[in-house]
Amino acid sequence: MIHRILPDRSGFGAKRAASLALVVSLLSFSPQALAQATPQDPPPQMQKSDSADALSGRRLELRGMQDTIEASQEQRAKIEAEVASIRTDRAKLSTALVDLVQTIDGRERKISEAEARLDTLTGSEEAIRRSLASRRQVIAEILAALQRMGRKPPPALLVAPEDMLAAIRTSMMLGSVLPEMRAETEALASDLSDLLQLRRSIATERDSLAGDVEKLGVDRQRLAALIDARQSALAAAEEALGAENARAAELAKQAASLKDLIARMETENAAAARGAEAARKSDEAQKAAQAAVPEAQRKLAMAPFKDPARLAPASAFADTKGLLPLPVAGSLQRGFGAPDGFGGAEKGMLIATRPQAVVASPCDGWAAYAGPYRTYGQLLIINAGQGYYIILAGMDRINVNVGQFILAGEPVAVMGDGSAKTAAAIAIGAAQPILYIEFRKDGAAIDPGPWWAKPELQKVRG
Repeated sequence: MIHRILPDRSGFGAKRAASLALVVSLLSFSPQALAQATPQDPPPQMQKSDSADALSGRRLELRGMQDTIEASQEQRAKIEAEVASIRTDRAKLSTALVDLVQTIDGRERKISEAEARLDTLTGSEEAIRRSLASRRQVIAEILAALQRMGRKPPPALLVAPEDMLAAIRTSMMLGSVLPEMRAETEALASDLSDLLQLRRSIATERDSLAGDVEKLGVDRQRLAALIDARQSALAAAEEALGAENARAAELAKQAASLKDLIARMETENAAAARGAEAARKSDEAQKAAQAAVPEAQRKLAMAPFKDPARLAPASAFADTKGLLPLPVAGSLQRGFGAPDGFGGAEKGMLIATRPQAVVASPCDGWAAYAGPYRTYGQLLIINAGQGYYIILAGMDRINVNVGQFILAGEPVAVMGDGSAKTAAAIAIGAAQPILYIEFRKDGAAIDPGPWWAKPELQKVRG
C-alpha cells in the first residue's frame, strides 16, 4: 500500500520520527516549567531518610576538609624542610629560585592557553545551542505533520480504488515533505553530536585547568618561602635597611623624573651608591678581561647566566643582545615607539599579565631603586652596568632591596590583580595587570627589542 511503501522509500521510519520527537521535547523543556511544578510533601519516613542522608553528607564533607587541611600542612612542612636544607647555600638557593620561576612561567602560559581554548569551545557550544533553538519551530511543524499522517493515513488502492486522486495527492505531498524532514533530521543529529563532543572537550579542559591552577598555587607557596629565605639570608644590615628605605621614599618624592630619581638614589642613598660602585668596578673588570682574552669573553657572552654563585654580571650588558629572557609571561599591548595616546611615543613596552604573575629580573644587576613612584605603581630600577638601566613598573609587591645584586631569572616582584590602576594601565584601558618595561642608556630611553631572546619575544606577542 502507498502509505506503507513511501516511508520506507524515503528512509524516514517511525523510529527516527520517535527519536526526533524525543529530541525536540528535550530541547523545548525549560527550567521555568520545572520551577512552576509543585512537588508533593514526602511522607515522614522519607523525610527521616533525607535527614540521615544529609547528616552523612555533612560528615563526608567534614572528613574531606580535614584531609585537605592535613595535605596542606604536609605540603608546607615539606617546603619548609627543603628551604632549610638550602638556606645557607646561596648558589643552591639562587638555582632553586630561577628554576622555580621558569616552572611557574611555563605553567602560567599553559593556563592562559587552556583558558583561550576553553573560551573557544564555550563559544562553539553557544553557537550550536542558538542554532538548535532557532529551528524549534521547524521541527515542531514536521512532528505535527507526522502526527496528522499517523491519525489519517493515505487510502489503500485495492480497498478503495475510487480514492485514486486522494492517494496521488498524498504521494505528491509526502514526496516533497519527506526529503526536507530527512535533511532537518540529519542536520539536527549532526549538531547534537557536535554539542556532545564539545561538552566532553570542555569538561576535559576544565579538569586540566583546575589541576594546573592547583599546581601553580603550590609553586607560588614554595616560591614565597624561598624568597623569604633569600631575603633573610641577605639582611645582614637589618638595622640600616629601614633607614635606607625611608631615605629612598623621600628621594622618590623629590625626583622630578626617572633620570633624576636614578641620579639622586646613587648619590644620596648608601645602598644604591654601593650598588653603583659595584657596577662601576664590574665594568672595569670586564674591560680588562676583554682586552686580555677577547675570544674567551665572546664565548662567555653566549652563556652568561650559568653560574648561580656569581656576585657580578658574567658579561657586559651590551654583549647580552638576543639572550635576555622576558621578565613575565603575557601579551604585548604596546611596543617601544608606538603612539602613547597623548601625541608622543612609548619609551618602553607594556605587557598584560595574569593576576599575581611572578616578575623575574631579565638581567644581572644591582637594585638602584625599589618602591612606589608617582603613577608608576611599584617601581624597580636595575643597574645593569655600562650606563644601562632596566625599569620595571606596575607591580603590586617588590621582593628585593636597594643595593642587592640580582641574577637574571631571579624573582623580583609580583603583579597585582588589576584593581590598582597605573598610568600605563589607564592609557590602554586594560582590566588586567600591566607590566611596564623600559631600557635606558646614559639617561635616555632605548629600544629593548634587540636584547630579548627571539623565542621569548614570540611568546609574549602570542
